[in-house]
This record gives sequence, C-alpha cells and structure tokens, in this order.
Amino acid sequence: MQNAETSSLVGEEYEVEVGPVAHGGHCIARTEGGRVLFVRHALPGEKVVARVTEGHEDSRYLRADAITILTASKDRVEAPCPYAGPGKCGGCDWQHAKPGAQRRFKGEVVAEQLKRLAGLTPEEAGWDGTVAPVEGDKLPAGQVPQWRTRVQYAVDESGRAGLRKHRSHDVEPVEHCMIAAPGVSELGIEERTWEGMASIEAIAATGSGDRQVILTPRPGARLPLVELDKPVSVLRIHEKDGSVHRVHGRPFVRERADDRTYRVGMGGFWQVHPKAADTLVQAVMQGLMPRKGDTALDLYCGVGLFAGAIGQRVGEKGAVLGIESGKRAVEDARHNLQDLPRVRIEQGKVESVLPRTGITEADLVVLDPPRAGAGRSTVEYVSGLGARRIAYVACDPAALARDLGYFRENGYRPRTLRAFDLFPMTHHVECVAILEPVREDA
Repeated sequence: MQNAETSSLVGEEYEVEVGPVAHGGHCIARTEGGRVLFVRHALPGEKVVARVTEGHEDSRYLRADAITILTASKDRVEAPCPYAGPGKCGGCDWQHAKPGAQRRFKGEVVAEQLKRLAGLTPEEAGWDGTVAPVEGDKLPAGQVPQWRTRVQYAVDESGRAGLRKHRSHDVEPVEHCMIAAPGVSELGIEERTWEGMASIEAIAATGSGDRQVILTPRPGARLPLVELDKPVSVLRIHEKDGSVHRVHGRPFVRERADDRTYRVGMGGFWQVHPKAADTLVQAVMQGLMPRKGDTALDLYCGVGLFAGAIGQRVGEKGAVLGIESGKRAVEDARHNLQDLPRVRIEQGKVESVLPRTGITEADLVVLDPPRAGAGRSTVEYVSGLGARRIAYVACDPAALARDLGYFRENGYRPRTLRAFDLFPMTHHVECVAILEPVREDA
C-alpha cells in the first residue's frame, strides 16, 4: 500500500493546452503523459501552467488551478471580484470569462450531458442550444449581476465572515460579495465580528422588505446580540438536531411570484435569483398550457410555487396534488394555497407517497426535484400516468439528462427544452424540459 504523502501530487505543476469545458466549473486538460487534469480558472483553448490541488499518483484524474496564463483566450477578462482566483473564494467559477462566454460554456455542458446520458442532440431535445440571460443581468464590463438573495457565510476562528474556498472548509474572509443582492449587502454581515458562530445565512426576500439571518453557533457558544444595519428577523440552528428556532422577528419571509405571495419559513427553499421564480413559472406554464378542469401533480412542490400557478389556471373543476417531503414546507404550502380549495398538499418522499395516493392518471405533471434528480422509479411511475405534458425543472444538467433518458425508455420525449442563466458567474444552470408522449405513428 502506497504512502499517501509520498504519492501525493499536490503542488506539482504542468504546462498544458486547455481543452473543453466540463460539468462542474472547470476545463479538461491532459499532461504530456496523458494524465487528465480538471483545471479551474482556465478557459478552453488557453495554454496555462496548472498547479495540482488534489490527487495522487494512482488517481484517475487530478484537480488543478491555472496559476499562470501563457496564452489567453479572447473570452478572458480580468475577474471583477478581488476574491476570485486560485486558492480564494470557491463561490464563482467563471468571473474570468465574458458573460456571453459563460452562457456558451453552460450550453456546451448541457449539450454534452444530453448526448452522453440521454442520447439526445439539442434538436432532438427541442432546444436551440442557447442559455438565456435574465432581464437586467446584461451589464457593462467590470460589473456583475447582484442576484444572490440568499448567501451562506462561513465564519473563521476569529469571528470574521467570509465564503468557503473551493472544495475546502477553509474560510476566505470578504468585505463584500459582489453577486450578493442589495438586500443582503445592506445588512452589513461582513462588517461585524461573529464570535462563536460557525455560519450565517442571510436572506433578502423578493417582492417584500423581509430580511432574515440564520445563525449556526459553534458547539457551546452563546448567540450574540444581533444588531445589523437594517431590520431583520433572527433564527438559529440547534447544534444537536439541526432544527431551526426563532430568536426574534417573523419565522418566515414573504416572497412574490406569479402575482401571489408565498410564505417561506425557517430558511426553507426558494429560488435564489430574484427573477427565477417568475421566469420558471412562465416557462412551465407556457410549456404545459393548463386547461380548465385539468388534473395535475406537482412533485417536490416545496412551498407550492407551481401548484399555485397551476391551481389558478385549472379552475374550480380542476385539481392539483402537491407532494413535498419537508414538514415545514408542507405547512407553508398549505398556508400559501388555502385560497385554492382544489389544491391538496401531501407530506412525504415522492417515491413513497405517489404510489400510495392511488392516482392512476393525470393530465399534467411538474417535477422540480433536488439536485440528484427524480430517478428511475419515479420516472417510471410518472410515465404510467398518461399525462398530456410533463414539465421537468432541473438545476443539474447531468441529473436532467439521465432522467430524460429514463423518460425516453418509458415513452416520453422532450417537446422543448429551455436553459436559463439564473446563476451568473457560476457553473450552475437551470433548465425546463417539457415532455410529451411519443406518438406511435411518429
């Protein structure tokens, strides 16, 4: 058995030609000996010196940072953020690329995943190959969209707030996060000391003035007196069981989308970009085209965003069932949709609850699963309901492509696919696929 320290290649440097972008915010390169490098802070076509950050002699691949750019791509820009770069904050993957190039790279990743995991070309997926920017995110050079309405700060041993370094627990203290939404920045989290805290999540709701901070103390530490620059409610994470408790203020924030107000309690999930919820609702509704009297399922429904949108459109003779595993999210969804008596929310994991409902058919289905995707068994069950159309909302192109492959095996094909740049400066991309049954005469 090799000694881990003697076989480590961390710190080794290689001069390499950078190849295509890959899923995960890096590019692929090979050393002269043929060893694969996943290189961050590089761009396709560049020649760089890459320093290994992870890997051993027997690793299938190595991770590395481009520390010297020998030949720069025309898509390269000076990173606007002083905390972006090798060994610094791990939050933004593409600060060093022009915004248009970032979207092109994301499109290349989506296309590669579709081909590799689903056997689909962009044309077969009903996709034009583009990743659409959100209105207002096109800015002059040197500026970045202030889109992140929820920021998870880590706190170092001295109490300074910052952000995690890439694939590390180490903290990069920051004076200002450039992609944080104004409602987060105005709280002044980075300007004060947080002794005894392990992390702080700051939330600035869209469509209301609600602000919230969620504190995670270090074991045995007492909560500080929170005095920030704007009115804010405070929650804390219990160190023993991870439960969330209200310290003062509202235990929820109010978000707005599709002309409705949604209560999101105790740090529950909501789309991070301020225009994401409306963008995705519009894409899903345009794709599904709900009719009066339709029956619909909203799987992984969260606080009821899509269930509410569909419920408003199917009328009194329609019906919507939402399924969500989070207890607090279910409570919020039932509160948010109480004016829609034909919408019902069930708590539990989709793969467990859906078969127990006894539902054998539905006109429409929405799936908005977590990053891991829905999986084969859920896809098989949903495919057996005979839905006229299915909307699949995905934040991970690999999980999307895999599940589209499962749908293909079960008689559904993408009618359209749209990709949205809801996470500028990062490698993340949001997709909405609309599926329909494959016609026997097709």
